[in-house]
Amino acid sequence: MSKPKLATVWLDGCSGCHMSFLDLDERLIEIGERADLVYSPLVDTKDYPDGVDVCLVEGAVASEEDLAKIRLIRQRTRVLVSFGDCAVTANVPGMRNPIGVRPLLERAYLENATLNQQLPSEVVPRLLEKAMPVHMVVDVDVFLPGCPPSADLIYAAVDDLLAGRRPDVSHRARFGL
Repeated sequence: MSKPKLATVWLDGCSGCHMSFLDLDERLIEIGERADLVYSPLVDTKDYPDGVDVCLVEGAVASEEDLAKIRLIRQRTRVLVSFGDCAVTANVPGMRNPIGVRPLLERAYLENATLNQQLPSEVVPRLLEKAMPVHMVVDVDVFLPGCPPSADLIYAAVDDLLAGRRPDVSHRARFGL
């Protein structure tokens, strides 16, 4: 029997959730024995594969690139996990929502720049009008709150999911476990 396929994705966030994932320490070896990590910023895979069993999604949906990526991920993933407060509530990326895209870009790239003052037209993905939590764009199966979620909470959720159980993280998240 083949191992379940596990993926992690980083949208608009700070990578703190992935740092917390790495804090699983030796438990990463155990997870690696139980699942194949098929896509992640932690590995060199370029294209999101078909048939992913579990995907942890960090970050808000804030750009056209994020939007296209999360839609593709949802199509190719059996269990999608909103991983951390940016994915669950839009958290820090959502703080730009009252400002608006144009004033935000003008402030960052014109008013605060001393050299090469211009609005980005390449490299920086085109921003959506609002940064959104993942569930506002696609169906989410599991919510894993925290900024970032603790390694113990991540482990408990991944352990349950790899065993075919639906995790109940509500009591653990409340106490930061």
